[in-house]
Formats: sequence, C-alpha cells, structure tokens
Amino acid sequence: MTLGDGTRAVRAGVPEPEQGAPFMPGPVLAAPFHLMGDVDSSDWVYTRYGNPTWARYESALGELEQGEVVVFASGMAAATALLLTNLAPGDAVAMDQDCYRGVRILAETHLEPRGVELRLAPHDGLADVLPGARMLWMESPSNPKLEVYDLAALCEQAHAGGTVCVVDNTTAGPLYQRALELGADYAMTSATKHLSGHSDLLLGYVATRDPERARALREWRTEAGSIAGPFEVWLAQRSLATYALRLERGSANALALAELLAGRDGVSGVRYPGLPGDPGHEIAGRQMRGFGTVIAFDLGSRERAEGFLAASELIVEASSFGGVLTTAERRGRWSGDDVPEGFIRLSAGCEDTADLVADAERALAAA
Repeated sequence: MTLGDGTRAVRAGVPEPEQGAPFMPGPVLAAPFHLMGDVDSSDWVYTRYGNPTWARYESALGELEQGEVVVFASGMAAATALLLTNLAPGDAVAMDQDCYRGVRILAETHLEPRGVELRLAPHDGLADVLPGARMLWMESPSNPKLEVYDLAALCEQAHAGGTVCVVDNTTAGPLYQRALELGADYAMTSATKHLSGHSDLLLGYVATRDPERARALREWRTEAGSIAGPFEVWLAQRSLATYALRLERGSANALALAELLAGRDGVSGVRYPGLPGDPGHEIAGRQMRGFGTVIAFDLGSRERAEGFLAASELIVEASSFGGVLTTAERRGRWSGDDVPEGFIRLSAGCEDTADLVADAERALAAA
C-alpha cells in the first residue's frame, strides 16, 4: 500500500503492536550499558558509540528521506561532520554565498586557514566555480533570502566533474523536498526547526544513500563526541506525528501573509516560493512538494522593521524558524548576511490564519 506523506510522518519509526507495550518506547537514558565479555557482543556499549533512541529516530527519518540517516547534536554539528569528513588541505569547496551564515563562518575561520579553498558564489554563479571543486554546498530555499536553486541541474553538472553534492534542506525539509532524489549525495537538515517544531531543542542530521558515507559520519560523531541527548531525540521523534499538520498550517499562513505583504505599499522585496511572481516559483514548483513556512520582505528601514516587530501581538521576535509560534526578526541585526536594514525573515506558525493576517495588518499600520 502506498502511503501519503502525512501518514508516513505519523507512522515513521512506530514499532509493531505488542501486547501491553506503549505505542512509542521512552528515551533510553544511559551513558554505559551492561557489557559482559567481548565489546562486539552487544549492540549497545556506551552512548557515545550509539543509543537505541537514536537508532529509532534515525530509522524514522530514513523512511522519510529514503536513505540512511545519522543524527547529530545540532544542525551545525551535522554541517561540521560533513565538511571535515569530505575536505582535506588542497581541496576546494564551492559554496552558496547566501547559505546559512554559520556554515560560511565555519568555512572561513576553520577550513581556509587549514588549506581548503573556499569559493563563494551566488546561486546563479555556482556553476562557474565548480571546476575542480571537491564539494558543492547548496541551500535551497536559502536562509534568509529564499533563493531557489535548480538542484537537479547543479547536481548533474557537479557529478560530471567528480564533485560531491551537499544540500542544506532545512528550509524545505524531507516532506517538501527530497534532496537525495534530486541528485544530492548528502541532505543535511537542522531538526531544530520544522521537524521538532516546538522551539525547545537542538538537533541535526545527515541523510545519504551511500552506506560508506554514513559509516564515516558515524565514526566522526563517535570520535568528536558530537552526539545528541537521548531525551532530545525522543522529543523530536514524538514531534514527527504532527510534522505534516504543522507544515500544512504554517505554509497556508505563510502564503496568506506573503499575499498581504506583496500587495502592500511600503513593503518591497517580498520573497516566498509559493507566490506565482516569485523568481524561484517555477523551479520550486518542479522540485518541491510544498513551499514552506518562511517568507522574507523589506520594510525599507531599521526603524520601520523594528516598529513592525514591536507592534505585533502574535509575531514573536526570535532568531529561528519552523516552530508552532510565528517568529520573525530583523535579519540585519546579525552580521554576515547581505540584506537591507529593513529586511525581515518571518516563519509562519500554526495560529488561525485570520488572526495572524489581522495582527500583521495592525503591525504594518503601526510601523
């Protein structure tokens, strides 16, 4: 039987029914496990090497990604593992200049001084910096500017030259974009965002269809100690059951807000892949199954942006996205993103659409 995405999210990782057992086992909170005799006589030895709670969540995510998944303590821990297990002195990495600033900072401050060449380019210039690169790092839609890349075309071109392809899939997630199906060797996602969805934990993972690549990532996780807490992983798996529902409501709210903003005087640069007039709409329609919860727009000045955020009653000012509460921030308060002073990134939550739109209208009027 072929199941829909919502059903798969609800059922992912759920064990077969067993008389008297809970629907989902609780977290295994252990550092060492009982181990008599040889080390390889047990699957579980010490939690830095592996934990049943991780294994269950990795299996669930693997069902959604249709690949093998390795869970890490955060999205940045997952990104670090990818970069350091694939790049060595003398290698070059072609990187989306609009990708998450934390990844760019890591490459600039830790890889370049160690002999890795960093080639930053805009989404329409990545092909130009590909020749000879060991890795291509893409993020689509990008955070915070929501540029949409033709992932299949770029992966095909990269592979022709022997380049390994990474897609940061955090903004879209596995239900709305199958990066591995589009040709990526790795799909990296911050599960802190939509997958866990309640703004209360940090988690990240990498999906791949190559068992050797997954093995190398697991070895790195063990050696570097970039492991996730079992309780956080259990919370994240519990959140999978509502993942599709949260995405559906948040995406509907994002579209309603984007349509409001696009027709409003004093608002410019509205970006949302779900808008027919968005520069990325055509490609997003081909490679995404939904357009997500994140929108971006420019109110023209720092003062107007801060006024909008201060006047809103339902939009929480915070630096993250993908939660059940609608959040937004003036992104220029962080260094490193090439955005105007009035640029706002907003992530629509699960409030009633009419309430959220009315609140945004009041805040715009006040600003």
